Amino acid sequence: MQAVAIKKTSREKTIGFQEMGTLRCDGCGEEFFIGHNPKSVDKWVAEKQAKWLEKVLAEEHDREKKHSDRIELPD
Repeated sequence: MQAVAIKKTSREKTIGFQEMGTLRCDGCGEEFFIGHNPKSVDKWVAEKQAKWLEKVLAEEHDREKKHSDRIELPD
């Protein structure tokens, strides 16, 4: 696993991941850490993943689906 988004309020751990930033869901305010495998840290990729995650979180609100504690991010 190269990159994940982990809900700040979850008990999921970010151990083994380099934290790349935090994203807040526009719909509910829930915050997620974006974490990368330390061997593949890339700020540009993290920015693309944040945009992707924003869309996913918005779609979950549209479908009235609860956010997962951990979301695998595309490379």
